[in-house]
Amino acid sequence: MKKAILALADGEVYEGWSFGAEGESSGEAVFNTSMTGYQEILTDPSYVGQMVCMTYPEQGNYGVNRADEESGKPHATGFIVRHHAEEPSSFRAERSLDAYLKLHGIVGIHGIDTRRLVRHLRTAGAQMGVISTTGSARALVDRARAMPGMEGQDLATRISTPQAYEWKRQGADAWSDAARQDQASPRFHVVAYDWGLKRAMLRLLAESGCRVTVVPSATTTEQALALRPDGVFLTNGPGDPAAVVGAREAVAGLLGKVPVFGICLGHQILSLAVGARTFKLKFGHRGANQPVKELRTGKVDITSQNHGFAVDDKALGKRAKVTHVNLNDGTVEGIEVLDAPAFSVQYHPEASPGPHDARQLFRRFVEMMERG
Repeated sequence: MKKAILALADGEVYEGWSFGAEGESSGEAVFNTSMTGYQEILTDPSYVGQMVCMTYPEQGNYGVNRADEESGKPHATGFIVRHHAEEPSSFRAERSLDAYLKLHGIVGIHGIDTRRLVRHLRTAGAQMGVISTTGSARALVDRARAMPGMEGQDLATRISTPQAYEWKRQGADAWSDAARQDQASPRFHVVAYDWGLKRAMLRLLAESGCRVTVVPSATTTEQALALRPDGVFLTNGPGDPAAVVGAREAVAGLLGKVPVFGICLGHQILSLAVGARTFKLKFGHRGANQPVKELRTGKVDITSQNHGFAVDDKALGKRAKVTHVNLNDGTVEGIEVLDAPAFSVQYHPEASPGPHDARQLFRRFVEMMERG
């Protein structure tokens, strides 16, 4: 086995073994507390520019397959695990995790004390880092320190679709005859802003009876309304929400003209559109086991999450109210706009991976479109 080094900007160094592609990769070092779902995590566009450490020690035991991909390729820049299974055991496996990372040029490191790393990131905060199979520790730390952080980076525009398209179920996305029937006779037309969308979101919109047109990040209010949508969907995505060029202005122009539903980055941009502020969390929320409380009912959902920024509730103003809070740290997990049919959540009701507790939010969006 070839040795590998993980070096962080604050000087922390971890020595382990290489798996996946050899070479060097860099990004913000973050951790995810999910026990399963590593393929959905790797292919989630919200992880652009980030190296993911999995807190659960065993990864790769069920391999990878095309059906579980949330986009066309992995977006995480590096993968950090305690142990990876060299031989997967699942009838669905098409290749091993190691082979999958090699195929896509993703550098991985295993054999390090991931508990120590996670405790350090929890205390010192998420930070830039480098994984390498070639460099010296001192040089890697220097490279990590020279890298810009996530604040101020418009990564969503960088990975957005270059042109609008109508989404069609095909291949692994055509899960069932019922799902195909829903797509064949949609009741509503939804325009989805692509800031780093996941396929699971599009599948659930289709299963809710929606025809979906995906549009680029830079789509203006006028261009979106020209498509005559019954509703507008704001997707997840990477980077700093306040840095996404033109996003808050476009969403602000849509409010009151068409129902709006936002998830994750879409939630943050909707909040910015009504005058709120966002801020970077110390180490973010990433995992499939995050408790969220709905304030109106007191109901608690266990949710899937992946975000490094949050909405400042003190800056939300009078146009919107907080509807959901995170029970771990009290941060905002959902808002409702008071003078327009619009709402959003910070967590991922589509899961992938994770629990399905919050999928009723897609029904709520459909009900808003039914009311017009």
